[in-house]
Amino acid sequence: MTAFPITMANRPEHAGPLPDSADVVIIGGGVIGVFAAYFLAKKGLRPVVLEKGRIAGEQSSRNWGWIRQMGRDLDELPIMIEANRLWQEIAPALDRDIGLQRCGLTYFAETESDTQRYEDWLAEARPHGVDSVILSAQEVADKFPGISRQYRAALHTPSDMRAEPWVTVPALARAVVALGGVIVEDCAARVLDRSGGKVSGVVTARGVIRTSEVIVAGGAWSSLFLRNEGVSIPQLSVRATVVATNALPDIHQGGATGSDLAFRRRQDGGYTLAASGFHETFIGPDSFRHFMTYLPQLVSQPFSRNYKPFAPKGYPDAWGTRRRWQGGDVTPFDRMPMLDPAPNRRKVDQIRAAFEALFPALGRVEVAAAWAGMIDAMPDVVPVVDRAPLAGLSICTGMCGHGFGIGPAFGRIMADMVTGGEIGHDLSRFRLSRFTDGSKLVMGPDL
Repeated sequence: MTAFPITMANRPEHAGPLPDSADVVIIGGGVIGVFAAYFLAKKGLRPVVLEKGRIAGEQSSRNWGWIRQMGRDLDELPIMIEANRLWQEIAPALDRDIGLQRCGLTYFAETESDTQRYEDWLAEARPHGVDSVILSAQEVADKFPGISRQYRAALHTPSDMRAEPWVTVPALARAVVALGGVIVEDCAARVLDRSGGKVSGVVTARGVIRTSEVIVAGGAWSSLFLRNEGVSIPQLSVRATVVATNALPDIHQGGATGSDLAFRRRQDGGYTLAASGFHETFIGPDSFRHFMTYLPQLVSQPFSRNYKPFAPKGYPDAWGTRRRWQGGDVTPFDRMPMLDPAPNRRKVDQIRAAFEALFPALGRVEVAAAWAGMIDAMPDVVPVVDRAPLAGLSICTGMCGHGFGIGPAFGRIMADMVTGGEIGHDLSRFRLSRFTDGSKLVMGPDL
């Protein structure tokens, strides 16, 4: 199994030359970009994925590995149901076992308010056909033998799944190449080339690639790239710390989360752990620029209660990060080929201790690895999936930590969006103009 997460120490798998042209260029080699390339290649087209560092090197190999319908925004839910189906169709055809397992995921309810929120969500989600159920306190205890805390109830979705992100996205990238697509690592996209008011190519660190269609799926870097192209999106990024344990006795095959801890079983017999709802925001110029857009979220359901005044040098919203450049310049993307934030070491210890306390029969839990990722966040906790005002430019970003599970469906949607195919879903909730057309932002569920 590939070591987790992927870093620049991993040798590039896709080190070939930059092609002269492509049917579609995808900026960003994470789960969304690679799935978009997969479905474009399945159509017989030649997509080219440009990745400044390594495939899945950032949040796409640093997430929890949950494939979750449960708790989704209701406008995302039909897309996520499609994603569940696509995962099961695609995984058997990949060249590696990605650890895909229908294991069930669970949200613990600690208060009556938690239970009510879950019941409210389920009442609205049930017409979509989800198999989620509310578990009683006794059913929770039965499903999690040895758990030390008594929960009031839980929201449980049996058909939710898990997979290993650091194995999955590289395996999918190899499938793209086998289908005729091209992936180029160590190649930062710098600016768009334009002709007649339309996209005509992408200027990269290795030269220009001609194309009439570009998809920006750059995760935490999308906003910085787009702003230089005259497209503003109120995207920020937050740091999330993750812990991987050594192999442990089987306490539960699925994943679960409560108010302070999330965990899920891994293919190698260990558990991936995280602190539920703990994110760290580095204050930078975009934090001030978009403050009013984020105000409803900060008041009603803050995505972070932990603020740091300065991002490390080179981060997308660091005070010293360059905001304007041209194709011949060395860009922020060239300077930082991989955003590899250090984990919060204090939080690592707290996460391990919380897991030990929740399952005391495990005894001392040994940490195999700890890492952090920068999650691309949006004010209403749903992404931007839309055509941009510039002809030939499309955007799929701001997954708010939900991108791994829903990746197959949004990748399929982007492939059809740029080729005039049938989208199959109402994407109005995810339109770019919602931040400027005067409409009231609708917050995603606080689940």
